[in-house]
Formats: sequence, C-alpha cells, structure tokens
Amino acid sequence: METASLQEIAAPEGICYGCGCDNPHGLHIKSYWHEDGIHVMTTHIPEAKYSGWPGLVYGGLIAMLVDCHSNWTAMAYHYRAEGRQPGSLPRIECVTGNLGVKFIKPTPMGVPLTLRARVEGELGRKSRVLCEVHAGDVLTAVGDSIFVRVDTAQLTAAAHDRKA
Repeated sequence: METASLQEIAAPEGICYGCGCDNPHGLHIKSYWHEDGIHVMTTHIPEAKYSGWPGLVYGGLIAMLVDCHSNWTAMAYHYRAEGRQPGSLPRIECVTGNLGVKFIKPTPMGVPLTLRARVEGELGRKSRVLCEVHAGDVLTAVGDSIFVRVDTAQLTAAAHDRKA
C-alpha cells in the first residue's frame, strides 16, 4: 500500500495543474520524503502529448515538474523545521520566487523521470531548493530556485487588487 504524498496530506483540495490533487486535468505530481531524510522525491512518466522534439520531453514540462516538486520540498522542510506534520494548521505555503532550470542532456520520452530535491543552505522566508531530474540513471536537468513562504490569501487578494 502506497503512503500518502505530501500533496495528498497537506493540500488534498489543491488545484495546481502540476501538483494539485483536485485538478481533473492536472498531472497530480506526488512528492515524498526519501528515506535519507534529506531529499524529497517524485517520479513522473510524461505522456506523448508532452513531447518537444520527436522522442524528447518538452522543456516546459520539465520546468513545471521542477517548479512544483521544488515548492513541495521547501514546504516539507518548513513543516519539519517547526516539528509539525504536513497538513497541520496553520498551513505552510510557498510560492516560486525564482525558477532556474539548466538542461544538461536531452530528456527521452518513455523513460520514468525521477526528481530529487533538497533545501540548500538556510531555511528561511526565502529558501533555495536544488532539484535534479534523472531519466533512468542519466541526469538531464537541474533546478536551482528560490521559494518564498507566504500567506496565499493575501497574495491572491493583492494580485486581484483587493484587501484580504
């Protein structure tokens, strides 16, 4: 029996296209702590509709996988630093402050992609997350991004020019 993912535990009503459990059209990425206690892991097999060039994964999909998985890595680290279980209240939420993806090698279609991420350096309101993307045993991309802990209700209100 599979253990529930961070997304299923902490945000079962999430609607993000990449990692939201409740988006009927989304990818439903599921992130889990690795047994080493340092990395957060996910695996994804891209469908053919996410091809870039023939036989290769579209780079935008790789960027989205890195973005969603790295964000969940930052949130998982925050929960752990506070000695709390994911899903406990108040909810911890982060957004992307800066997304960096370096493409190392072409990523082939039809191969399971494994993403391995961790917080690098100090965990704070802004945290740096490093994420590796492997197609089988081959490193194909790396993410080096910043995630910002926020109150998403205030963020949404500000985006729509209204008070929270």
